[in-house]
Amino acid sequence: MIILRISVSFDDDKLPKMQRPDKGRSLFENFSSYVVVDIETTGLDARWNDIIEVAAVRVENSLIVGEFQTLVYSRNLDEFITELTGITEEMLSTSPTLADVLPRFNEFVGDSVVVAHNANFDINFIYDNCVDLLGDAFKNDFIDTMRVSRRLFKEYSSHTLASLVKRFGISGNVEHRALADALKTYECYEYMRKYAADNNIEFSSLYPKDVRARDILADKTEFDENALIFGKKFVFTGILEKMTRKEAMQIVVDMGGNCADNINKKTNFLVLGNNDYCSTIKDGKSTKQKTAESYQLLGIDIQVISENVFYDMISEVGEKRRG
Repeated sequence: MIILRISVSFDDDKLPKMQRPDKGRSLFENFSSYVVVDIETTGLDARWNDIIEVAAVRVENSLIVGEFQTLVYSRNLDEFITELTGITEEMLSTSPTLADVLPRFNEFVGDSVVVAHNANFDINFIYDNCVDLLGDAFKNDFIDTMRVSRRLFKEYSSHTLASLVKRFGISGNVEHRALADALKTYECYEYMRKYAADNNIEFSSLYPKDVRARDILADKTEFDENALIFGKKFVFTGILEKMTRKEAMQIVVDMGGNCADNINKKTNFLVLGNNDYCSTIKDGKSTKQKTAESYQLLGIDIQVISENVFYDMISEVGEKRRG
């Protein structure tokens, strides 16, 4: 694993954040009718990479009633993507453009709730391209099977689609092809729906509850006073990708830092999570981020950092010990 040093990682915060004001809500719901969506792309960033395959599976009363699948024209394919997916430049050369595909895809999906694994990846690509090519956003609410699994099966460390397929005893492998993986996602969601019903678990109970900083107490009494965390006050905004906010706060206090729920003039670091889930998001920035930036303009020493920079900071102690 490559550890980025704190001195260079702040550059990540200077990248423009994509604004998706009309994006649908991320739900924790138990639906029997929905549309599963999966895409394949040439890379990880909707700003620079292309969608090369789109698939959707319509489900009514837990049964598949329709499928949609097409490759998409692109000239930006590299060897890694071909090796991963089996999709070649020759296959894409005669495929329809995304401008032709999206209207048909939107018609198939309609206003249904969308189910996808690691849903923000697929939804963000579709949203941005709908805005760019069609002049209108993709606004459907969605359910992320990875996020549901993290809440439903907290004892497991891995919640990739491949991990779920193996753990749930679903036949076949994840193929990194849109339709095949959409079908696997459908099976995983149905498995989790049944598991929840069999164990009297309401999906709504899985929704992350607010965590108060004052309730997080240190489990340790000795701290490394040279650590970047020690004695510093942290505030978090948005949803973290790699851990819950409660877990992040616990790490801070166990390293001798302090946490608060709101920004004030004594705050040292504001950690930005994923604003896709932030209820106070406006104009691409949360209220906490805007408050922190206003303090910065007044000369108050508060730093706004990305989630990845936060992980660099908490890993620093381990790096020093190994060194």
